[in-house]
Formats: sequence, structure tokens, C-alpha cells
Amino acid sequence: SFRVGVSTVCKIVPDMVTAIWDCLVEEFMAVPFTDEWSSIVEGFEERWKFPLCCGALDGKHVLIKAPPNTGSQFHNYKGTFSLVLLAVVDARYCFRVIDVGGYGQTSDGGTLANSAFGQALRGGTLHLPPDRPLPGADHRGPQPHVFEKSHEAIPWAHPLIYRLSRARLVVENAFGILSSQWRMYRHLLEVQPDVVERRVKATRSAEAPAVRGVVQGAEDSLQNLGWVAANNSAREAIRVRDSFMAYFSAEGAVP
Repeated sequence: SFRVGVSTVCKIVPDMVTAIWDCLVEEFMAVPFTDEWSSIVEGFEERWKFPLCCGALDGKHVLIKAPPNTGSQFHNYKGTFSLVLLAVVDARYCFRVIDVGGYGQTSDGGTLANSAFGQALRGGTLHLPPDRPLPGADHRGPQPHVFEKSHEAIPWAHPLIYRLSRARLVVENAFGILSSQWRMYRHLLEVQPDVVERRVKATRSAEAPAVRGVVQGAEDSLQNLGWVAANNSAREAIRVRDSFMAYFSAEGAVP
């Protein structure tokens, strides 16, 4: 209907999405610095009553047609083929950091560890705010800032689970809004993985901040990563978790 040949479109679209990303990434999708992280922390504390949270972290499988000669590289646990979109979302549903291109077969921990974001987080190069005490709990000592993710190693009746669940809804809703805004997330993408990666990046930079409103009833093909709780959490991670559990049962309790 647009009187444009298929081969022409196949050439134009990859070039266009690459140009969109290159032109807009520094303005709309640059990795936050300390002041911006602090603003995100304030947002989560004010809106979701979760202190010291630098963002809600989650990932989704973007479904693709099986690329030729790749074996099980892109094959995920649901039996489909995909690339992984890993994202950090602020308290107002805006995507602040994205990492695209993880293989569908990679585990949740491997996806985060292999991503540029995960490596920067582990290497201490994200310019996060300095450790500080939880609000009204100076006696517990300084605590590190965290990124909220599901945690299956906590009893479901504990107040921390309620707080985590509320904060986690932010990233879940952000992905739902993303799918409602862009039809490409509602079906299988029959293009090469590198083109999928460029398309995903372009959708984030072109519409940042992401949220204008949720379109009701929009179907999507984004699949959960299926986070698996680690059985050998580091001692520091366990200490931080226990500090938050104690805090939400005492000073940080809400009516």
C-alpha cells in the first residue's frame, strides 16, 4: 500500500533505527550519574516506600525467528527463540538503563553478569550514591544502595516481600507499556538478531521517558526471564537482605 519494495524496506529500517539510537542515546538513555541515581532513590522512597533503591531491575525475552546455524544459542526455557532485553526502571516507569542482546539460552544470573550493566555494577563504575543508613535507622549503620528484583528466599509473609512486590510492579508495568506502544513486541520478529537489537534500542530512545499511559487489552509476546534464586548468595548480599528485613519489621514498618 506504500508502494515501497520489500528489499528497500529491509535496507531502510536497519539504517533508520541505528540513526535514531545514535542521535538520541546521549540525550535520553545515557547511564545516570550520582545525582540522577539519588533522584531515582528519592522517587522509590516517596512513591513506593522502598528506601535506597536505585531502580527496579528485570529482563524479558524478545521473541525472534530461529537464526540459521546458531543451534540452541537463542533457544530459551519456554521452547522459543529470543534475545534478552534487560532494563532498570525508575519509580515513574521510565527506562533508565537498557542492555540488549543476551542469548535466550543464558540463565538469569548469566544474563546479568554478562551484560555491560552487570559488569559496571560489579566493577563499581556506575557512580552510585555512597552508602548511608536506612531512614530513621542510623544505629543499623550505612547500607549499600540496591536494585530491586524478585527474591524467592524470603518467607512470603514477611513485610519485605510486600515492599519488593510493590516496587517490582514498576518494571512489570513498564514492560507492559512498552508492548502497548510498539507492535513489534507483540509478535515474533523474523529478522536477524543484530537488527532486533537495533530496533529495541531505537524504541527506547525514541520514546524516553517511556510512559504516557497504559493501553488496555494489548497483547504482547514478551516473556519473563524466569529468575532463579541462587542457593549460595554472597555473605554481603545476605547481610543486606537481613538488614532490610529487620528494618521493614521495625523502623520502616507502615500501617
